Amino acid sequence: MNSGVPAVFLDRDGVLIEDTGYPHLEEQLRFVPGAPEAVRRLNQLGFLCVIVTNQSGVARGLFSEDQMKAFNTLIVRKLAAKGAVIGALYACPFHSEGRVEAYIHPDHPDRKPNPGMILRAIADHNIDPAKSFMIGDQPSDMEAARRAGVPGFRFEGGDLLEFVRELLGH
Repeated sequence: MNSGVPAVFLDRDGVLIEDTGYPHLEEQLRFVPGAPEAVRRLNQLGFLCVIVTNQSGVARGLFSEDQMKAFNTLIVRKLAAKGAVIGALYACPFHSEGRVEAYIHPDHPDRKPNPGMILRAIADHNIDPAKSFMIGDQPSDMEAARRAGVPGFRFEGGDLLEFVRELLGH
């Protein structure tokens, strides 16, 4: 019997922030309606919130890994300022069709639909998959969740807090 913590794995672009096409600069950071409130609600319900995000812009040469990390840190900080705590963040900068040699990989285990980021988070944070789930906006998010053994729920836009409330029934 696993006595691990419950977690919600959240995709970044299109779920927490608006997908503006490889966002990586502060002026491109716009939260999806209800995103901070949804994370705060999940925190209140005892869920560890974990971001799992493909960031092929690094492999494509659109921004550096340091820029990606700084942008991710900014997202976490701005959410925290609204009382919404992200407990962990995993980002995969690899892509099979990258332009930056160090980030070209034919099928990196962390790149969704592969479950690597979710599985590492489960191991790193004593997460109980049976008490956890994923919210994503792409089929690759749903497939990564399935391969990791957690339910996946597809967010197709709108207000993330309303989506979470419907999902959890409160």
